[in-house]
Amino acid sequence: MASLYADEQVPLPVVELLRTLGHDVLTVQEAGNAGMSDPEVLAFAGSNNRAVLTQNRRDFIRLHIQQPDHAGIIVCTADKNLEKLATRINEAISTEKTLRGKLIRVVRPQG
Repeated sequence: MASLYADEQVPLPVVELLRTLGHDVLTVQEAGNAGMSDPEVLAFAGSNNRAVLTQNRRDFIRLHIQQPDHAGIIVCTADKNLEKLATRINEAISTEKTLRGKLIRVVRPQG
């Protein structure tokens, strides 16, 4: 399973659900890094061999383009159904052998 670093936008219930699915998820708050800039979040995640998990799509897609050598970035659209969001994240990353250097988009279904 994946080692993830959830930024401040990721709801705690999503983090907890991902943990129950077997993922190793560290939050920005747990790491004592609340308030870090996006580049600092990406650097911390990389130095700890964790992929960033965020709903801040625009900024992290830009960072992926600027700094493609990272431990992985998973960008998600917001979804009020947190269980479905966690399930979609799990499905998107579970088949990946590595997240290194990848940008994975998890989008809410239309309709």
